[in-house]
Amino acid sequence: MTMREKIEEAAARYPDQRSAIMPALRIAQREHGHLPGPVLEEVANILGVERIWIYELATFYTLFHTEPVGMFHLQLCDNVSCMLCRSEDLLRHLEEVLGIKKGETTPDLLFTLSTVECLGACEMAPVMQVGDDYHGDLDIARIDALLDRLRTEAGQATGADLASAAPPGE
Repeated sequence: MTMREKIEEAAARYPDQRSAIMPALRIAQREHGHLPGPVLEEVANILGVERIWIYELATFYTLFHTEPVGMFHLQLCDNVSCMLCRSEDLLRHLEEVLGIKKGETTPDLLFTLSTVECLGACEMAPVMQVGDDYHGDLDIARIDALLDRLRTEAGQATGADLASAAPPGE
């Protein structure tokens, strides 16, 4: 099934095409790995809606990526609850062990590191989202174990494989 067919099928469930923007963006991102301008325009054309409506949602929600991201997108919450539980220390540790700053991707295309305003999981603070999965009550040991597990999960994939792979869960 083509991306157009998938989007049209999803849009048929909604009385208004504008209501189908979020599922359409999820479909497009699964297909392309991220949502560059031409893909956003294609989604707008398929749904027959204003391009700005597509752009607004694609740039507002942290689950959408307009730039390429690594195989694993690490999104560390930096809101008050997480900050009070030392998320800043975890960010510094992640930057050190990955050799990148927030907003960057590792050279092997395995990890992209971001901070997000709130993941809505204060009871698990500090918390980080990886793909569709939340990881909470984090400390340095748990972060290191998670990174090891993710590296193992990535297995023997080559750089070319990682560059073309959609992030897990997206």
